[in-house]
Amino acid sequence: MTHAHENQAIIAQCTPSGSGALALLRISGTDAITLTAYFSRLASGIPMAQVPTHTIAYGTIHDTHHNPIDHVLFLVMYGPKTFTGQDTVEITCHNNPFIIEAIISRAIEHGARLAGNGEFTRRAVLNNKIDLLQAEAIHELIQANTQQVLKKSLAQLDGSFSHQIDIIEKNLVTTIALAQASFEFLDEEQLEFGPDILKNVEAVCISIQKLKKNFNQQQQIRQGIRIAIIGSVNAGKSSLFNALIGTARAIVSPIAGTTRDVIEAGLYKNGNYWTLVDTAGLRHAQDTIEQEGIRRSFEQAHLADVIILACDISRVMSAEERQVYQCLVAQYQHKIVIVHTKIDLPSQADCGAFGPAIAFSSTTGHGLETVHTALETKIASLLQQADAPFLLNKRQYHLLIELEKGLMATMPLLHKPHIPFELVAHHVTQALSHITELTGKSICESAMDAVFREFCVGK
Repeated sequence: MTHAHENQAIIAQCTPSGSGALALLRISGTDAITLTAYFSRLASGIPMAQVPTHTIAYGTIHDTHHNPIDHVLFLVMYGPKTFTGQDTVEITCHNNPFIIEAIISRAIEHGARLAGNGEFTRRAVLNNKIDLLQAEAIHELIQANTQQVLKKSLAQLDGSFSHQIDIIEKNLVTTIALAQASFEFLDEEQLEFGPDILKNVEAVCISIQKLKKNFNQQQQIRQGIRIAIIGSVNAGKSSLFNALIGTARAIVSPIAGTTRDVIEAGLYKNGNYWTLVDTAGLRHAQDTIEQEGIRRSFEQAHLADVIILACDISRVMSAEERQVYQCLVAQYQHKIVIVHTKIDLPSQADCGAFGPAIAFSSTTGHGLETVHTALETKIASLLQQADAPFLLNKRQYHLLIELEKGLMATMPLLHKPHIPFELVAHHVTQALSHITELTGKSICESAMDAVFREFCVGK
């Protein structure tokens, strides 16, 4: 730590605001324990500075007139064996906003300041307690809304991703050393490491490709599974939507075109978060509002991870409708579940040409469990396809792309009869800069700010 601003004690509430029995406040900085002692009194009578590290003490926080604000627990931890690497005091108090505000005010009166977004984690990075990849994993861990993201975030927090990046970094450092040795000592000792350099660069490129694998699917899984219900007007889409979420969320009416906009609802299912999307019916419409709703329906088909294609078998499809359905099946076959709706009514349509289907009735509930099972099967297949060992965010993915581009630029040089090793060393050194930015070793202040801007204040 080189700046006084980064050593100053900071304070924030770490638990969510709202109802609950207890709240936790964290104070961290080089003078965190001394500062806390000014407005605290331990029941044991021991001075705060004499409390052994990583122990809990009971006491009170008092105001300027030495009246108790609250009875609290103090978790006292001396750096560097703390999350931030600095002295830290965590105060567990009663979860009353007046109490919390009074404790924070007392800390500020004695020299602390309010923590910024993610500032505790940022200090952990600056003090080499974790790298930037692990810091981003903490954010993913907090935001995770599926079991898959939760497990991968925990693994990345433990350093699984960092370990892979460390291997790539060491490989690149070795490559630079070989290139430099080749152009510095070639004349004297007839040394040339061209084949070794090529082998290293190819190995790193293969590693990058594995890390990038299934990035798009990972992004979708990170945000939850999106399931769009698509079909003609009055095909029973809203009834199916309501049945799947178990409540009358969408308006159901025999009037064609009732749903004119996208309606969403979420639910947790087997460790995954499902976002179900009810869409406007597909048809030619004169109404500009309905036209926009239909445009959004096609957009949702593209964005969805899984599509439920609703076919009303109680009426005959027009040639135009059939063509639209065939186009959807041809384009999105890998993610479509076909459902024949209104099977409690006399069948008049042949929808079997679109593929195997599930028979469903919103009136009797017949087929609802089968629809759920089919969706779970599709989602399991999706998760299996995206079962890469890591979850990349956009910043990490972009830097890996730039790293790969830099290394690919060296390939033509390494296949020349007389390899320009100095130029190779230059390209690999530039590529290495993307690795150090990835881990936070050489990231600029503005880029660091951008990473932690998304964090909550208390983390």
